[in-house]
Amino acid sequence: MSVPENSNNKFPIPEEFENKRILSRDGSTVSIWQEGVFEASSKKGSFNSNTVYDVLIVGGGITGLTAALLLQKAGKMCLLAEAKTLGHGTTSGTTAHINTYVDTSYYQIKKDFGKEGAELVAEATKEAIDLVYRNVKEYNIDCGFEFLPGLLYAETEKQGSELEEIYRASEEAGVSVRIGSEIPIPVSFKKTICYESQAQFHPIKYILGLASEFQKLGGIISENTFVRSLDSSDSIHTAHTDLFPIQATNVIYATHIPPGINLLHFRCAPYRSYAVGVKVPDHLYPEAVVYDMQNPYHYFRSHNISGQKYLIVGGEDHKTGHGDPDESFKRLEQYVKDIYKSATIEYRWSAQYYEPVDGLPYIGKLPGVAEGIYVGTGYSGNGITYGTIAAKILSDLIVGEKSRFQKIFSPSRIKPVAGFQEFVKENSDVAYKFIADRFGAEEIGSLSEIEPDTGAVIEYNKEKLAIYKDIAGKLHALNPVCTHAKCIVNWNNSEKSWDCPCHGARYDTAGNVLNGPASKNLQKVVLNWNA
Repeated sequence: MSVPENSNNKFPIPEEFENKRILSRDGSTVSIWQEGVFEASSKKGSFNSNTVYDVLIVGGGITGLTAALLLQKAGKMCLLAEAKTLGHGTTSGTTAHINTYVDTSYYQIKKDFGKEGAELVAEATKEAIDLVYRNVKEYNIDCGFEFLPGLLYAETEKQGSELEEIYRASEEAGVSVRIGSEIPIPVSFKKTICYESQAQFHPIKYILGLASEFQKLGGIISENTFVRSLDSSDSIHTAHTDLFPIQATNVIYATHIPPGINLLHFRCAPYRSYAVGVKVPDHLYPEAVVYDMQNPYHYFRSHNISGQKYLIVGGEDHKTGHGDPDESFKRLEQYVKDIYKSATIEYRWSAQYYEPVDGLPYIGKLPGVAEGIYVGTGYSGNGITYGTIAAKILSDLIVGEKSRFQKIFSPSRIKPVAGFQEFVKENSDVAYKFIADRFGAEEIGSLSEIEPDTGAVIEYNKEKLAIYKDIAGKLHALNPVCTHAKCIVNWNNSEKSWDCPCHGARYDTAGNVLNGPASKNLQKVVLNWNA
């Protein structure tokens, strides 16, 4: 038996599963989507270092694999490079709602982008659902896809007034929505509205289905291929990896946030979202996707995993590196148990997303770089929906087709009003963390004060260190300065990771990059003292 390096799986891989995979992801918690063994395509493409590919797709999640398949079908020669394994990042941590109801309400979108802007977003979300459905049907992907109603409910009079505005704006934008009378979860409510034809699926089974079809068409997937940097010359982009250089005329960063430091790092803020997989009595599993209007809001849905039905509940979001992940899990679990008295928590996990300052994602040409480099980011809590439409927009741009959505989602859009306050707030917060954390580390007299399997940023012998003590008591010391923009990382005890509070880079206990935008590992520090 063998276990993949840096795997968080609960069991080893038997040798007979030569063409199968067990999912690992970017943290120590185990998501519900990691349950079981998945088919891995046996068709392997042949990489050629002398080939200039039409498109290099960086990132093997929902955006990357959807775009790769669309472009390969369009006759482009594509290579997808994934730093770890397919679905290793947020796609394996999503709660996999596919919706026309998005985090930024149509009321707010209309206010900031006008009636036409709200209509375009509504059309884009509908097109994303249609594309997922077509892929599932065309390629016979067994991912538990189903259409369901989406219910948004108000618990107070104030929320009820807001819900009225959301309803009218959604209807005006062309979304199929109606006034509801009941919700399928046992809570008291004032009002509810119902969005028609929302959907859900198993995200990993879906993207592995896309990967298989992409490879059948001649597309190449290279896992464990971390793109560290990109050079551009004479319309050719050369990606430098730890294994080999890759040349391409077009590059898509489907990495959740692009690497380096660019305009989008000032327009997107990283957040952690929390989820639990719960067993409840059979009659209490909702046959719908459901959302409350609390801040942060909570969301519900059910899914059958290996013959067992689970309730999936998410919420308690906070900025990456700012809140207490353990406390967020406690609050979420208490929230669930207050509603479902007999609930048993079987899974708990968290994932990362990026919140755009003006409420809409950034999809298109990456500003400030050479031609032919594209990006999709700022999906807020709607990664499956926006990731899918991002893939369609980017593939249209690369094959030379005009997308009616490219202006509304353009990364270069300038909205002097929409999002300005959030822009100031988020970047003031980054500046504050950059300075304050340099003076806020706890000073300890002995490294033995750190508990096993925990970490802390400390002052020791007048030096600031990021220290992790493993279960055996061995110390692992790192320079706590994030390699992206030089902020100080914070310890995430739930995921056993070092998280940057400025732009969301994350590192494992050995300092290796888990999530960008960092492309370099944290520097290791040799200690002269051990506990």
